[in-house]
Amino acid sequence: MQPAARRATQLPLLSGGNSFMGLRYAFPVQGASSDYKFDHSRSASSLTDKGIGHLIRKGTGGRSSVSGIIATVFGATGFLGRYVVQQLAKTGSQVLVPFRGSEDSPRHLKLMGDLGQIVPMKYNPRDESSIKAVMAKSNVVINLIGREYETRNFSFEEVNVVISEHLAKIAKEHGGIVRFIQLSCLGASSTSPSKHQRTKAAAEDVVRRELPEATIIRPAAIIGTEDRILNKWAQIAKKWSVLPIIGDGSTRLQPVYVIDVAAAIIAALKDDGTSMGRTYELGGPDVFTIDQLVHLMFEMIREEPRFIKVPIPIARLISSPREFLLNKVPFPLPIPEVFNQDYVDSLLVDNVVSPDALTFADLGVVPHKLKGYPIEFLFQYRTGGPSFGATLGDRISGAGF
Repeated sequence: MQPAARRATQLPLLSGGNSFMGLRYAFPVQGASSDYKFDHSRSASSLTDKGIGHLIRKGTGGRSSVSGIIATVFGATGFLGRYVVQQLAKTGSQVLVPFRGSEDSPRHLKLMGDLGQIVPMKYNPRDESSIKAVMAKSNVVINLIGREYETRNFSFEEVNVVISEHLAKIAKEHGGIVRFIQLSCLGASSTSPSKHQRTKAAAEDVVRRELPEATIIRPAAIIGTEDRILNKWAQIAKKWSVLPIIGDGSTRLQPVYVIDVAAAIIAALKDDGTSMGRTYELGGPDVFTIDQLVHLMFEMIREEPRFIKVPIPIARLISSPREFLLNKVPFPLPIPEVFNQDYVDSLLVDNVVSPDALTFADLGVVPHKLKGYPIEFLFQYRTGGPSFGATLGDRISGAGF
């Protein structure tokens, strides 16, 4: 900062009264081309310009620096969203957090950035003017909106396709959005047996139609402290004393750690534009069957495996009443814990990274192995506390209570 401060004292002499030119000399933009102008019009920057260069501008370092990114993160209050916000905020980026629920929904995010860097903004995803308002000052848009089940108010088509199309169109009209990142899911395909995956594929198509240079991220099943896979299994095993497994447990998954997915999104923003227009499939380093993943969960909570395999036809039969009544009753139906018809359909095919896909390696990110730290949060489900069952004697005698 001292060299910059000395240059700042020379601003009147160097700029000849032009404060913008003086600031450019005192605080030069790293990696900027010689024809870069501070007084360029906002509309001159568009998503289709490949020459935007390195988005992260180096400052003093850490959350108190100024990265140059002003990101609107849709879905920031969700599971993955909090990690993306944290990764952005710690580099000195300003993050606009659209939310549609209680004022308390984004409260936990404000602590992740410096004062004034995390800005919650209430919006309605069905109201175009409110979407424009939360995007107005941004130069980056990240769409993490998604849901694993349908409700009376929001179908898969609206959540995944309609809202994504609105965001892409508004970002295109904005003129100042230099990067658009769309979160999809591994296995997204128009031929998938899962409606969720089919609508995610349709969302990719509408985003690419509006913004050909958008970056699409397809993560596998995401694991982490707030996940809805291992946590849900552990909760059901503790509550019901037995865990229902849909199918024969042979479906292969490639679960990925949530922090790795957030790091990949930030890596796409920090590159020189090579990720623009590309699709990345993000899976962990190991492939598990459902049966192996369930055994790993029981191993971490240090209990003997207790599960029952439910054939897919019976699972469909159990889940069908909710699907039938969803839009026929005047009240909301319970959230499906296990027997979600779309989840049942998704288990008909393996969910692993394609052999020829772009992956973590292309973004310079090394994913964590699932065994170990990424699933240590399961300690909370141990009957006698985190240290319960450290030895076979403890497990049998219950020492540690």
